[in-house]
Amino acid sequence: MAAPAKLIAIIASLSLSLYSLYLLTNRRRAISHSKHKTLITHNNKSKRNGIVGAIGNTPLIRINSLSDATGCEILAKAEFLNPGGSVKDRVAVKIIEEALESGQLLKGGVVTEGSAGSTAISLATVAPAYGCKCHVVIPDDAAIEKSEILEALGATVERVRPVSITHKDHFVNIARRRALEANKLALQHISLTGVENVTNGYSSEKHKGGFFADQFENLANYRAHYEGTGPEIWEQTGGKLHAFIAAAGTGGTVAGVSRFLKEKDPGIKCFLVDPPGSGLFNKVTRGVMYTKEEAEGKRLKNPFDTITEGIGINRLTENFKMAQLDGAFKGTDIEAVEMSRFLLKNDGLFIGSSSAMNCVGAVRLARLLGPGHTIVTILCDSGMRHLSKFCNPEYLSQHGLTPSAKALEFLDCR
Repeated sequence: MAAPAKLIAIIASLSLSLYSLYLLTNRRRAISHSKHKTLITHNNKSKRNGIVGAIGNTPLIRINSLSDATGCEILAKAEFLNPGGSVKDRVAVKIIEEALESGQLLKGGVVTEGSAGSTAISLATVAPAYGCKCHVVIPDDAAIEKSEILEALGATVERVRPVSITHKDHFVNIARRRALEANKLALQHISLTGVENVTNGYSSEKHKGGFFADQFENLANYRAHYEGTGPEIWEQTGGKLHAFIAAAGTGGTVAGVSRFLKEKDPGIKCFLVDPPGSGLFNKVTRGVMYTKEEAEGKRLKNPFDTITEGIGINRLTENFKMAQLDGAFKGTDIEAVEMSRFLLKNDGLFIGSSSAMNCVGAVRLARLLGPGHTIVTILCDSGMRHLSKFCNPEYLSQHGLTPSAKALEFLDCR
């Protein structure tokens, strides 16, 4: 009887080793992809159907009030019209498709991500369309409605305290661990059950492993915009645009769009608008990642002193490194708040904090270039997931951000 038991142990050990090699091989394959190489081309988008097929090809709308005030054509991609309600739908689809294609994610597996909200919501929205589940780790200072939406979408949600990215318990680092834990459980299940019932590396529907989406460093983020958002802007303007501007969080949008547009026409100017406490403005304008808040020891909270969510960062991501930028502007919280109220009153646009900051940047860029130019920006999401903070009068009053402007005079204060 000892021989069969020993044989089973050997088979289980071999299975574990082979599967570990399988994971390592797929990881190396993913890393080896060229920064410009794509696994699923822009043309293949037509093959998508269902909710996934409805993502992208958003309208490029004229923001009438800002265009009339500046003498420029200020156009914006209405990304809040994506099924998941934000520009991050594009990224979620690209990340999952590439992971499935490379073998890093299997159908039935768990996609994990650390996110302040929008990317997590997009992943939770589209993951079921690929037969996958979603586990999200979110900082507990993010707007409460974001975690409520995630739970309603069926995602597993962990709310954790905000800490530095260097801390092991930063929400991104926890999400990475959750994927590793899911893979460890899958491997343990294989070692316990042997290889007789293993299909595609796993032995049951309950043990499909995990995949860390890694939106900050995963270049599928950049590719989603290089292959999708950028070409759409080019086609919708007939190639007749002078500039593009957007804020950056992961950097994927500004990187993918700027690089695509620059390749089509090097004369197109691409700019960044950066919120308080972020170091990207100084990186673009001075070549050094630096923030005044850090130097003076006045940072009040992590990650930085701003009520805007999803934009601004104090490290260089692999996605942002792909950006081709000509300059940058700084934006403030009060400018973003005032802009959101101005656009709601004058254009009927109910937008979130990052969208408002992008429009602040668009006006500053229009004033820099002068009348007669066409400028494109991004309306990342609506105000619907910002009700408890950015769109809450009581919250704004507590932070000295009650809007009072009658027009665009709030942009003339500097």
